[in-house]
Amino acid sequence: MGRMARGRDRNHRGKARRPADGLFTITDLAREFDITTRTIRFYEDEGLIAPQRRGQTRLFSPRDRTRLKLILRGKRLGFSLSEIREIIDLYDAEPGEIGQLRFFLTKIAERRAVLERQRADIAETLDELAEVERRCVERLRALTRGRSAR
Repeated sequence: MGRMARGRDRNHRGKARRPADGLFTITDLAREFDITTRTIRFYEDEGLIAPQRRGQTRLFSPRDRTRLKLILRGKRLGFSLSEIREIIDLYDAEPGEIGQLRFFLTKIAERRAVLERQRADIAETLDELAEVERRCVERLRALTRGRSAR
């Protein structure tokens, strides 16, 4: 489908327009989130979203769309599918959104700590590389000076 046709399926923010029946097709969501239909079916197989069926057609509710958006955000933030499932499922359990948000804040702190450790490791590695590079350049200069003197 061309760019023009795709553009008609979206509002000015790129969000899929909600169909008259309030349901989205797998194609609507794949376009909106710029993912494959296979990815959406994978999340369905994992039990993270549960579309309705009308014959062979999957129809996704606004709730499914929101869950998909949360799944993709969680993946971007580096959370595992099991962590994402826990976060999403807490919304429907007691104490509801409060419990979900508290759990999510804990997971964010854990993820941040991992990333900060990785950043420190990367900085240390870059420093080590710079030192090795400096020594190599120094040694190369010494070797080439020795040759030019001959």
